[in-house]
Amino acid sequence: MNLKELYRNPWARFIFWALLYTVWVIWLGNWWWITGLVVIFDMTVTKKVNWTFWKPRDKAKRNAFTEWVDAIIFAVIVVTFINIFFFQAFKIPSSSMESSLMTGDHLFVSKLSYGPRLPQTPLTIPFTHNVIGSRESYSTLISNDYRRLKGFGHVKRNDPVVFGFPNGDTVLTRNPGADYYMMCRLMGREQAIRQFGPVKVRPWDKVDHYVKRCVAIAGDTLKIENGALYVNGVRAEEFPGMQTSYTVVTNGTRINSLILEDLGINGAETWYDSQTSVYPQMCLTKAQKDKIAALANVTSVTANNDVYPADYPDSYLSIFPFSEDYHWTRDNFGPLWVPAKDATVALSPANLPLYERIITAYEGHGLKVENGLIYIDGELSDSYTFAQDYYFMMGDNRHNSLDSRYWGFVPEEQIVGKPVIIWFSSDANKAFPKNIRWNRFLKVNFSK
Repeated sequence: MNLKELYRNPWARFIFWALLYTVWVIWLGNWWWITGLVVIFDMTVTKKVNWTFWKPRDKAKRNAFTEWVDAIIFAVIVVTFINIFFFQAFKIPSSSMESSLMTGDHLFVSKLSYGPRLPQTPLTIPFTHNVIGSRESYSTLISNDYRRLKGFGHVKRNDPVVFGFPNGDTVLTRNPGADYYMMCRLMGREQAIRQFGPVKVRPWDKVDHYVKRCVAIAGDTLKIENGALYVNGVRAEEFPGMQTSYTVVTNGTRINSLILEDLGINGAETWYDSQTSVYPQMCLTKAQKDKIAALANVTSVTANNDVYPADYPDSYLSIFPFSEDYHWTRDNFGPLWVPAKDATVALSPANLPLYERIITAYEGHGLKVENGLIYIDGELSDSYTFAQDYYFMMGDNRHNSLDSRYWGFVPEEQIVGKPVIIWFSSDANKAFPKNIRWNRFLKVNFSK
């Protein structure tokens, strides 16, 4: 008897699917789901209930419509199951990770790498994230607490990570891609809501997804000096795909656009000031910078490193922790300790801006400061113990990335998964078929 003949036996089918289902229940850690074995038993052995009620059991009564409905329902269930527990498709929407990950890259993100999160809002229209048209695609009628299943590992330094935007819990309806909290700091809350509102609050599993590189994990101390990143006192690895912006001065002529294209430089972000013969912000990798500097019509290439006070718009209101007492910029930042689960930090009015949002928004405590004294949940406090791990994320395109330097730490509960492979890539600035980046198909190394 071969495997195909064995599988035709109803008891063999039941044992096969029962074992797989039991393993899933053990992984899920909720034994109420073991009652599903009754359904599997009936579907494979007794067949008393027509679980596929939309499809007649009598093959003679079936038609093309019912077969299509059956196929669609099956596909929706299977893909939804895969998206929740295993893999999810993701598209790079911006240039914050160039040249490691390019705008237009389509990725498969592994949720098994760090363990899948169980949905907070399971009532969601399939194949949508948070909106369909202009309306929410989910219901909060059922809302679960945060829980993550076991995965293959934990977030490591230098991992590219997909995560929920920490500030995305509140959005402005007419400008949902903007950072609501930054808009309130820069414009004032009333003006921001009047111009871009009304405000919409989203559950933690329905915030927009970002992808950045984790440069510091829980317990690390990071510092940026003149654009160079140091973690625990050691200069961090610089990947070939990382880029920063430079001021490129020419002898009065533009750099040939074909040369820029050949070097892989994003022309959409390369602006030339003909009056001063300057490219004020050309984003380049180290290799690209050396080649640009060697061009005959280029007279100088200088890194754009911000010192305090930073140029607009990077005022203290847009650089974490948004306090005038911290003279930090995107290129001179820290030192900053990244909170770890069960670690305790001494609190004072001086360092409270670093941890205020963690205490209130991410870990749900009341916080008040009166006469220089700190009260947490109404009790006088001079320390705080963190309930989860946190991470510090930065884009590889260091001068064109809204990352942890602009909004702070990423809580562990917002970690979604790890990009594992590029399955398609296209350039929106080019016409078909030149827009297809064939060299990026099935790419798995996101550091080059």
